Amino acid sequence: MSSTFDPRLANARIAPKRGIRLSWSDPKFRNIIFQILIVSALGLAIWYVAHNTQRNLEIQRVATGFGFLGRTAGIPIGEALVPYDPAVNTYGRALVVGLLNTLKVAVIGIVLSTILGTIVGICRLSKNWLISRISAVYVETLRDIPVLLQLLLWYTLLQGLPAPRQAINIGDAVFLSNRGLKMPLIEWQDAHWWTLAAFVLGALGTLAWNRTALRQRDETGKKPPVWPAALGLMVLLPVLVWASLGAPFAIEYPALRGFNFSGGGIISPEYFALLLGLTIYTSAYIAEIVRSGIQAVPRGQWEAAGALGLRQGAVLRLIVLPQATRVIIPPMTSQYLNITKNSSLAVAIGFQDVVSLSQTTLNQTGQAIEGVAIVMAVFLTISLSISLFMNWYNARIALTER
Repeated sequence: MSSTFDPRLANARIAPKRGIRLSWSDPKFRNIIFQILIVSALGLAIWYVAHNTQRNLEIQRVATGFGFLGRTAGIPIGEALVPYDPAVNTYGRALVVGLLNTLKVAVIGIVLSTILGTIVGICRLSKNWLISRISAVYVETLRDIPVLLQLLLWYTLLQGLPAPRQAINIGDAVFLSNRGLKMPLIEWQDAHWWTLAAFVLGALGTLAWNRTALRQRDETGKKPPVWPAALGLMVLLPVLVWASLGAPFAIEYPALRGFNFSGGGIISPEYFALLLGLTIYTSAYIAEIVRSGIQAVPRGQWEAAGALGLRQGAVLRLIVLPQATRVIIPPMTSQYLNITKNSSLAVAIGFQDVVSLSQTTLNQTGQAIEGVAIVMAVFLTISLSISLFMNWYNARIALTER
């Protein structure tokens, strides 16, 4: 008996079944169910905690909400980057002042600790025995001492400085005492804001021209000079704006009046101790990150550059550090986050940052949950901003296949 081959039957046996297969034996289906259950359980737990907290607060007749931010604060603040009057301004304004003080510590601390840590990390690899050993002692000592103790140490040393009448005098312009560091200050006017804006625009224009020059180099092999554009945009343009607005330039020098100085600018002992302690402590960790990043670059890069006649400094700056940056950036992000979070230790030495002012606010208003939520939101926002920027920069310098 003969049989014939039917291609339609063969296709029917071979072709997979179409449609979604909802079966517990399917791993994808199980994963979806588990994820739905986990998200549902998490949402239920958050709702239960929030509902239970709200009910308990109502039973205890504790006011909730953020309406207190519009009430007059009455909190005296020693340092403020924006105008602040405790008799007029609100709690919201006081917290803004604290936020700016926190950013003042974090941003300047990140810049200074990066510079100092990079220098120490390079010195650890120096062929000079004394320099490398001093750098090693610097790193190992500072990393083993808690940062809070270092802050208290620096604050105690600054408090031990002479009184204003016996202040350390540097050229009759800078005075260092237990009241802080007094220095000359330019009397800031509207013309200076416009000059600063012109400088920022000039810097952006210089970056744009540098990218254009690099593109032309890739296309033609010749790179147009960048320094004339940088000189014109970042120096001549701000000077022209400043001159056209009257060229105001007046320096206010500090002078001793009674038992304290008046005039000029001041860096308080609290801020100075906080910035100094965080910078030195974080730079010890950054130094190790820089050292390991440089050592991750193959030794053949040094030898090949030396064979071309390049000096050690040029090899480090032009060849080794650009390659080491790809290794340095990820752990460096963690140190930037640490210095930002460690700035909350300012409350231990009396510097009024957002944590200190939020504690004073919740003590006066009783809004503990809202105060803690504001501080958490502030640090979460700052940390996520730093992480996003560093991740963007890390992706920008990463090696890509073409």
